[in-house]
Amino acid sequence: MADIPMTEKVRTAIDANLLIAAWSAKGSHYAQALGVLEAPNRQLIVSDALWLEVMPKATFHHQEAECQFYEAVFAQAENRSWSSAIVEDAKTLAKNYGLAAMDAIHLAIAIDAQADEFISGEKPTKPMFRVVEIRAISLWQMPAERSR
Repeated sequence: MADIPMTEKVRTAIDANLLIAAWSAKGSHYAQALGVLEAPNRQLIVSDALWLEVMPKATFHHQEAECQFYEAVFAQAENRSWSSAIVEDAKTLAKNYGLAAMDAIHLAIAIDAQADEFISGEKPTKPMFRVVEIRAISLWQMPAERSR
């Protein structure tokens, strides 16, 4: 990744595992996840795919505080939609790297959005971290001071 001038925000795409870790306020990666979401030097990138992973279940179970948390993240972020081109890119990524469907969609959206990085709550052994088209970072490898 090229150095980003201090005046520009780091374009950071995120996945559901990061959001859930931040919401849960539990576990060793809670602070890193929350730090990513709150970092003033980041422009978060979210998508319809991410919304579909976190909002329906929270809404169905009437988890109002959880819904409000997710809505606040989505409101401050750059929102990206699916397209047939994204799906085709995701298929290519999935075939080339052995990705699960939603991981491929998230990464295709991040690449299309020209994100500087994709941060996931997944363990670093997942196939998504083999993708070379974008810098993928695991919360599991992120020191607490790196997230801010």
